[in-house]
Amino acid sequence: MAEVRFERATKTYPGTEAPAVDALDLRISDGELMVLVGPSGSGKTTALRMLAGLEEVDDGAIFIGDRDVTYMTPKKRDIAMVFQNYALYPYLTVAENIAFPLRMAKLNKKERMRRAELVAERLGLTEYLERKPSQLSGGQRQRVAMGRAIIRKPSVFCMDEPLSNLDAKLRIQMRADIAALQADTGITTVYVTHDQSEAMTLGHRVAVLQDGKLQQCDTPKALYARPANVFVAGFIGSPAMNLCPAPNGSNGSISFGGVSFRLPVDAGTGRPVVLGLRPESLELASDGVAARVDVIEELGADAYLFCTADVDGEAIRLVARVDARDVPGRGDRVTLRPLPDEAHLFDAETGERLTS
Repeated sequence: MAEVRFERATKTYPGTEAPAVDALDLRISDGELMVLVGPSGSGKTTALRMLAGLEEVDDGAIFIGDRDVTYMTPKKRDIAMVFQNYALYPYLTVAENIAFPLRMAKLNKKERMRRAELVAERLGLTEYLERKPSQLSGGQRQRVAMGRAIIRKPSVFCMDEPLSNLDAKLRIQMRADIAALQADTGITTVYVTHDQSEAMTLGHRVAVLQDGKLQQCDTPKALYARPANVFVAGFIGSPAMNLCPAPNGSNGSISFGGVSFRLPVDAGTGRPVVLGLRPESLELASDGVAARVDVIEELGADAYLFCTADVDGEAIRLVARVDARDVPGRGDRVTLRPLPDEAHLFDAETGERLTS
């Protein structure tokens, strides 16, 4: 187990000008489960592969504990990798796949099988030890891949979208299994996903990347409550935060739906701002923003209303979360009132959060 540090780590692929990972500074504590999340092309997988030694670092450095591993071969880094496609040997049994790293370490067969059985018991694979990968479900194959990773107790786990090939129900179960396994072993884990819901449920902290740059790194709760910029605000949360351009009045406030929002001092005077409202920060009321309900997504106790509103002559999309017992019909006209205490304000030019 060890701390992981990226210090201005940079990677630029040949034939491209913009770095895939641009001067990444990130510290991952010993025993922490850190999730790297972002859209396709954000640099999250490249950063993981740099840590694992599968991509060269063009500038900066990477440390595991007190070791500078920037130019070490993958074999010397003491990292275990779990891939999206499982990467199991089809001709080996489950037991042999799990024990394979110990075979490469030239441990005797009896000890290899003993430890493989212990790992299989922890992962619920005991009854499958003599089966081949082709005889397993996707979830069982992924458990075998994780078993192979943990059997030699590495310093760091690297997980590259390990659940993306599984169906939705199995993904939820495997999230819980990975979280429990990581808590049980206490091994520092760096986990890559494009699924922000997965990131928010798994990570002790979540690092949000865009275009190779780190946008924000914090706990899931903090990312949701205080996004650092417009990108994080729009990326974290499902459905996404409503982001509405708004003119900054000369009196240091903006008005939206008849509700006044006082601007912080750093907003300046007359500069345009972006008003952010989570779906739960819009409520059905008798006054506010007039809107038409386009789509209704019912989720048991709650429902999401996807609406089109006319604000200052401009049509904008708004999503509101409402009680399922009070759901209007599709095509109905409604009025959505924003809750001013729950608003987020951003500079329209820089995208940065305005502090109060």
